[in-house]
Amino acid sequence: MTNKTMVTYFLLKGISDVPEVHFLISLLVLLFYLITLAGNTIILLLVLLDSHLHTPMYFFLCNLSILNIFTPTAALHRILVIFVTGNKVVSFTDCTTQAYFFGWFCGSELTLLTAMSYDRCVAICNPLHYSSVMNSKVCVGLATFSWSYNLLECLALMITLLQFSCYSSNILNHFLCDIIILKNMICNDTSILDLEIFTLGTLSVFSPFLFTFTSYVLIIATILGIKSSTGRSKAFYTCSSHLTVVSLLYTTLICQYLTPSGTFKSTKLLSLINTAVIPMLNPFIYSLKNNDVKIALKRMMTYFLAG
Repeated sequence: MTNKTMVTYFLLKGISDVPEVHFLISLLVLLFYLITLAGNTIILLLVLLDSHLHTPMYFFLCNLSILNIFTPTAALHRILVIFVTGNKVVSFTDCTTQAYFFGWFCGSELTLLTAMSYDRCVAICNPLHYSSVMNSKVCVGLATFSWSYNLLECLALMITLLQFSCYSSNILNHFLCDIIILKNMICNDTSILDLEIFTLGTLSVFSPFLFTFTSYVLIIATILGIKSSTGRSKAFYTCSSHLTVVSLLYTTLICQYLTPSGTFKSTKLLSLINTAVIPMLNPFIYSLKNNDVKIALKRMMTYFLAG
């Protein structure tokens, strides 16, 4: 195609230009995706079926498990389509739709993790008032805000993005359509879109990070103030799973978006870690580092085996 042209479709180059490498990585991604579906579905079933897990912490964990299914589905489905059919062509409408849902789910996950950090902060810093502060109305309100706020934010970005139809090329050197990637390919002046991405990105990424960081400063300060070593260990254990998930996610996001841009290979690798590996690891992190989940899993397995 010539420079500065209208596009009606994009050609996704996928993970690798080498067919053998692309096949092997796609097969691995499919395996990771199936494990992600299975692991997060098990977490959902455990929380829904076991009354011992009907608490605010596991209510938020249910929402996180849903997002850990939705996010890789939105991000990786084009890899699986290419893997099965070999078709790398994606229409402009499908590409922008994927960018919208991927941005929405990613933003919602960050906001939800912030709500979970607030829940852990109240549980550790103000345990006597935990049940009154984190009541069902507050929990539902925080979860609803996590989903709806980022939905509207991404909608505003997409409305601006759709004002542009002139792209420097229709070859997209990635395995998914992302707002940032599409913005970098626009051949018109994108200063308005840049400002909007910066403003809304600050609200959806930096603000959750700041609130989460503040929550853990308060948590650590409270834990250090506990005189008993057993009490300190128990308090830290209650938030260790969430802290591990938050650390993994923000580390990959920082490497992916806030460091000087590297090669397309490194960008794709970080995107794969963020969309395929972390959602797969989350159920294992919460299962292996949480006694309540382990006990509930044993109860469910005993019930089904006995039945």
